[in-house]
Amino acid sequence: MSVPCVIIPTFWTRRRGRTPDNLLAVYDHPTPVDEDGTLPACLQSLQNVEGLGRVVLIVAATDPGIEHQAEDRVRDILADFPGIDALVFGPAEMGSLHRRIEQLEFADMLSGLSLVGYGAVRNVGLIAGAVLGCESVVFVDDDQIITDKGFLLRASDGLGMRLDDGRAVLAKTGYYTDESGAYQRHASPHWSDMYWRQNDAFNQALAAVDAPPRIKPSPLAFGGCFALHKDMYLNVSFDPWVMRGEDIDYVINARMHGGDVFLDGDWSVIHNPPKLSSEALQFRQDVYRFIYEHRKLEFAKSQVDLRQVSPESMAPYPGPFLGSGVAWRAMVTAVLRGLSRREGGRYLRIARLAMNEAADYARENCQNYFDFQRRWPILMDRIWDDVALKSLFTGERKVDRTAITGRFPSVEDS
Repeated sequence: MSVPCVIIPTFWTRRRGRTPDNLLAVYDHPTPVDEDGTLPACLQSLQNVEGLGRVVLIVAATDPGIEHQAEDRVRDILADFPGIDALVFGPAEMGSLHRRIEQLEFADMLSGLSLVGYGAVRNVGLIAGAVLGCESVVFVDDDQIITDKGFLLRASDGLGMRLDDGRAVLAKTGYYTDESGAYQRHASPHWSDMYWRQNDAFNQALAAVDAPPRIKPSPLAFGGCFALHKDMYLNVSFDPWVMRGEDIDYVINARMHGGDVFLDGDWSVIHNPPKLSSEALQFRQDVYRFIYEHRKLEFAKSQVDLRQVSPESMAPYPGPFLGSGVAWRAMVTAVLRGLSRREGGRYLRIARLAMNEAADYARENCQNYFDFQRRWPILMDRIWDDVALKSLFTGERKVDRTAITGRFPSVEDS
């Protein structure tokens, strides 16, 4: 198999503690633009990987006002790694991509191809893979450390093959460990989570890591250790409207379209995320996410061209959080956390408001993905190895940033 393209989404914010107005722009731990964050360590580890080819860094920001500052920060960091063949994809490149997509008469898809939201950002990565004609793409998050020089060889191992039962391995995930090699979450459950045993279900699913065979179907996926064959990524997109967990949501998308995501028990990375700024905010995003997922599965039942995916088929995780009872369980958990844990006020606001708002969001947006997805294979076929875009993604054609970004030279310099 040819060398895969490595895609690194990287998320930036103005300052810690500020919550974006756009819920899709709420990320777990974005890096403040006046800091380096975890990206340098990730790139440092990546440059030791054998067979490293093209790397695409996709820059997303929580606030449109800092998009260019975040892009400049990433370029400054990348300058310390001249041995990496990398493209920084920021707002100027996004503008060029949008104009080309409009020329190809896919303007209705622009909302799902942007630098806002986990799913939309990953879709831009898939676009990059198609434009560059990549047989496969490998996603790595900017808070990962790669210690295995054969990381990309393991990523490609088995990708594209057929199992004895005839199923094709077109999407493959590794898993995260901490620096000691542990891959399960060890925090003791708090009594307020009696209806929300998320870590317990997650650990139960991860028990499959040590179980044979090495490569097996999984309800889990880890977006920072994720490989997609072109026969998968050209046909199945990420969901731009899911708040978080877009990697596990991709498992659902793949299954709906007749495929699977496989877990490779011999492929892993060290996950070294910064401390969460707000557990309550992450919980709110999960509430939106799971209520949306439930609605999405219900809506899919009316789509005759899709394979049905049930909560039970996604056990042990995230299946228990995809059923009809997820809304009341989330509300009760929010109240219990609000009465017993830090950020109590935030949790109580989630209990009062987020339940109805999350249901409204799910109802208003669950059809969006299906409309977007039906056009996805047609778009990807049109842009595969697209000459106009390829010069942009290879760096052969430079973007005039003074015209596009408004960073005009001063009068004294002209």
